[in-house]
Amino acid sequence: MDTTRRTVLAAAAAAGIAATTTVGGTAHAAASGRKPVKEPFGKLADGTKIYRWSLENGGTRLKVLSYGGIVQSLEIPDRHGRYKNVSLGYDNIEDYVAGTTFFGATIGRYGNRIANGRFTLDGKTYQLSVNDGVNSLHGGAKGFNTRVWDVEGFTSGSDVGLKMHYTSVDGEMGYPGTLRTTVTYTLTRHGDWRIDYEATTDKATVVNLTNHTYYNLAGEGSGGIYDHELTLDASRYTPTDSGLIPTGELAKVAGTPFDFRKAKPIGRDIRIAHPQLVTAKGFDHNWVLDKGITAKPVHFATLRDPSSGRTLKIATDQPAVQFYSGNFLDGTLTGPSGHTYRQGDGLCLETQHFPDSPNHPSFPSTVLRPGQTYRTTTVHSFSA
Repeated sequence: MDTTRRTVLAAAAAAGIAATTTVGGTAHAAASGRKPVKEPFGKLADGTKIYRWSLENGGTRLKVLSYGGIVQSLEIPDRHGRYKNVSLGYDNIEDYVAGTTFFGATIGRYGNRIANGRFTLDGKTYQLSVNDGVNSLHGGAKGFNTRVWDVEGFTSGSDVGLKMHYTSVDGEMGYPGTLRTTVTYTLTRHGDWRIDYEATTDKATVVNLTNHTYYNLAGEGSGGIYDHELTLDASRYTPTDSGLIPTGELAKVAGTPFDFRKAKPIGRDIRIAHPQLVTAKGFDHNWVLDKGITAKPVHFATLRDPSSGRTLKIATDQPAVQFYSGNFLDGTLTGPSGHTYRQGDGLCLETQHFPDSPNHPSFPSTVLRPGQTYRTTTVHSFSA
């Protein structure tokens, strides 16, 4: 056992927590996963009860709400075995209902933006709910992030997890077809957090599901993420117009602030007067992954916090990722730690198809038809 692993184990034991080691860059736990635990987390205005489910396995602790399929807390240890919640959010249901930041939420039917809230499919034009200026964002005013999901906990071999179900009726937020959706969160014995999305429809529609967790690997409420080091295996990105809608161009990242092919601090280039950074007030763009669409998840991103040693690696089968650097956090929101969230206090890495794909025939298609099943997987691996 090397010195780093011995230190993590000793610190974890001293703190009375599940000891972890790192093998192949992934956390391993000395104890097996625990059965999912369900507890009340408040009520909606109409009296609907909301529950929080807790999962623990392989050194990773995850808490998920039945409201929006929201990741309310994600705890992982640092290099000394000390746990912290590394996701932004709230400690009460009222703030989630009132919020507009999509903290930790399951996003649907369509992740990211659709221009003017409108698209044409099979010769028919559909008008969607508009909630971001003239555009539709993350499924509209009452997207999947605002819905109460049916949740069931499970154990499978050495894995623990949750299966979350939601049926979106034909016409909801303007989308055609009744979409039956299952999102599965799994914590493996290695501490990996796997998300499996699945959906079917009874009418041709468009689908682009993702997760909107805000990460701060130094810990929620600890300050900014500009010193986090990020690597993205992407040689191109999609520039946007003033409404953050892709123009259709696939621009090269070489020689621009958008080049994360080698690890660099997020804050290194974020203040450069590049027109795209000025428009978005930072990074809020779609990176085109070099790997393209793959049959299985392929690693494409590494995020590391030098201060704690915490590292997040992400693999997906999707063709793109939206990297958002928390540009619109303005100090008006307070997290569970009692600290306010300001610009750059968290970041999102949303695996996806391209924004506004229904309006760009050259982009990978997001159309789902009856008889087909939408399936996609993203895996998050943690180490210190």
